[in-house]
Formats: sequence, C-alpha cells, structure tokens
Amino acid sequence: MARPHPRLETEIKLRIESPATTRRLLARLGYSIATPRVFESNTIFDTPDARLRRAQNLLRLRQDGARNTIAFKGPPIEGKYKVRPEVESDFTDSAAMREILGGLGLRPVFRYEKYRTEYRKPRQPGSVMLDETPIGDFVELEGPPNWIDRAAKELGYSAAEYITESYGGLYLSHCESKRLRPGHMLFSGRK
Repeated sequence: MARPHPRLETEIKLRIESPATTRRLLARLGYSIATPRVFESNTIFDTPDARLRRAQNLLRLRQDGARNTIAFKGPPIEGKYKVRPEVESDFTDSAAMREILGGLGLRPVFRYEKYRTEYRKPRQPGSVMLDETPIGDFVELEGPPNWIDRAAKELGYSAAEYITESYGGLYLSHCESKRLRPGHMLFSGRK
C-alpha cells in the first residue's frame, strides 16, 4: 500500500482592523463565501517532554461544526511564507481519537478557538480565510506564493506585513505584551 505524501501548506496571515470592512472588501474584489462562518475549537497534542514542539512538529485536533480533523504538520521551512508539510484527515469519534492519542502518550497542551469564514475567487488557486480570534482578527492567505503576493497586494498589504507565526506563537506574544499569564487562547467565558 502506498503511503500518502504530505502536501506543502503555504500561507501567511495579515492582521485586520475590522471583519465587517474586510468582508465588504472581499466582496468588492470578487471573492465569495466558500465555507460559511463556523466556530473552530483546536487542541494541540504533545508528549509530556514536548518532543513534538522541540522538533517543530505539530499534532492538532480540530472540531468545526460537525467536522472533526486531525492534522500533523512538519517543521516549517524558513522564508517569506509559512511553508510546512501537512497531512490532514477527517475522523468521526472525537472521544475515541483523544483516547487513541492518550494511549500513544500524547496529551493536550494548548487549546485555541476562532471563528473562520473561507472565501474563494473563481479560477483562483488560493483561499482567503477570515479568522476572528480572542487576540484579534486576521486574514490567512493559503495558496501558491505568487497568488499570495497578488492577493495580499489586492487587499492593500505589502510583504513587510506578512505574519508567518502560528496562532500559538501570536498568543504567547500577545500575553507577553499585555503582561498576561499564558493559558489557552479561548473566548471569554469558555474553559
């Protein structure tokens, strides 16, 4: 049986001031909603000695609406964009998956939440994700590098404004700047 080959995920984030303004801009530019706004709950798993993190790997479980996915991401490739190997698959039983991961010695180490809306433009190879998070709002551009550059410029951004940090890294920077003790990146009132 052939092993699946991980694909290379290429993306950047851009900080935005207003989701409403960004929605209007995307509509004016010809983007339409490919996936309506959905709440995402993400959990990162690692070994007790943080072996995955030390190797710059990531194992994530995500629930968005009725869909559950597991993703493994390899170490990022340094550069202008966030590029890293990624293998992702759907699964049906969240409790069973957590039990499997626990049986393998993995435990939840970080949780983060966001609302995500995915936009696409006809005959374009990339996607624009509008992410509303507890630490601010972002658009994530995912696709080929030349498409990312064109889409960012079309949205009014330059390469100097590209963010390649993960939401976990952005959360830690946010906590440091606000002198907050890091925990999980959750909306108020959630545990």
